[in-house]
Amino acid sequence: MEKQKRCVLAINCNEDTLFAIKILLKGQVDLFESENNLTKIESIVSDNKFDVVLMDMSFCQDAIPGAEGFQHLRKILQLDPAVSVLFITTYSDIKKSMWAIQAGATDFILKPWQNEKVLASVLSAVQLCQSRRVLRQLKEKQRELYRMMDKPYNELIGVSKSMRKVYDTFDEILQKNANVLLIGEKGTGRETVARVLHKKSAQKNEAFINFNLCNPDRDQTEGYILGYVKGAFAHAKTDRPGCLEMAHKGTLFIDDPTKLPQSMQSTLSTVIKNGELTRMGSKRPIPIDLTLMFALEKLPKQQGHETHYSLSLLNNSNTVKIELPPLRQRIEDIPLLADHFMNIFSRKYEKVAKLSKGAMSKLLRYRWPGNVQELKLVLERAVILSEKQILNEENIQLSLPDNSTSNFEIETYNLEDAEKSIIQTVLLINQGNISKAAIQLGLTRTSLYRRIEKYGL
Repeated sequence: MEKQKRCVLAINCNEDTLFAIKILLKGQVDLFESENNLTKIESIVSDNKFDVVLMDMSFCQDAIPGAEGFQHLRKILQLDPAVSVLFITTYSDIKKSMWAIQAGATDFILKPWQNEKVLASVLSAVQLCQSRRVLRQLKEKQRELYRMMDKPYNELIGVSKSMRKVYDTFDEILQKNANVLLIGEKGTGRETVARVLHKKSAQKNEAFINFNLCNPDRDQTEGYILGYVKGAFAHAKTDRPGCLEMAHKGTLFIDDPTKLPQSMQSTLSTVIKNGELTRMGSKRPIPIDLTLMFALEKLPKQQGHETHYSLSLLNNSNTVKIELPPLRQRIEDIPLLADHFMNIFSRKYEKVAKLSKGAMSKLLRYRWPGNVQELKLVLERAVILSEKQILNEENIQLSLPDNSTSNFEIETYNLEDAEKSIIQTVLLINQGNISKAAIQLGLTRTSLYRRIEKYGL
């Protein structure tokens, strides 16, 4: 872990006292600032992050002893609850110093002081403050974790209406323990959804097998799915279980089963129907019990001989269908997704990177043909290539030209639903700016406000 800098602020009306403290702490702290103007205390503390504030209990002779110290203590702790406040005081003020500790001060230093004790007190107070800050960060992370855990499917980012429909289907699937057909464009997160469902299912402690057809050789493809015994074909040097057998009691995920040879689709359909398989080169049936998850860009149409096998496979597997919306149909989720990815890449590449309003507006206008995966890659590239902390529009490099950046896609002929969708989209693109949205929609501000109220936007 990177060593934290030690930062100390000394406040005193006496310049000699401030100079003595500065000499004492030289080489022991990374940042030392002093101030003798009491009116500047609040602005200095609010504009900087100090670990320790070292201040006199009483500043002015005319004031009630200790009154000013208590007053400034309250203000400092309101501005920064984690900071350690050390009071410098005389023997006669010890009782007030004890009250100050009860009010939130860390410790007090008696005048005349011993250098070793002052140094020890300051360094201990620095460590205490930094520990408080680490603890606050951990508590905030814990609260965020609890908030994420409270979400039904916290690995997925999205609160849009279309994503809520997906979550509702999840509940139905998990109750029925059914097989799943995921329909969605590339980049919509089909495998991610499959893994989330597996983690939430009764089979969560069993295997999740991702079937990838990478070899066109028929024997090896069949062996990859069903398994084989030694000598079943030329390259079968030893017994080996197939994907179906390895997924027993767990989940088998097949991305685009229509790419399987027709003979294998037929074999797979039979295995699913009968609940048992036979390895290549063997005659011994092996019972299997698993959850199947298929992924397709779209359902094959009922036409011709080739699609018969695909439909037969899907129908025999007793599947529940989930349609994953493309990103252009859930643009209200883009800010959430963008923030999620920016946090990931900022940590990964050890950078501080945020999106400007202009950059976010550009993301909201784009149609995202590659969906969430494309958004992720665009933001990762932006973080890698930019040296700025705030990423602007020019840092967002999109694959399609600007004239393709239109995010309107009306999926209903109901006029009110269409109007609501358009207004919601324009408000998002304009970052909630009513004046700009009204101009773009050709409405007055008053008319737009009425529609926002009408549709509950």
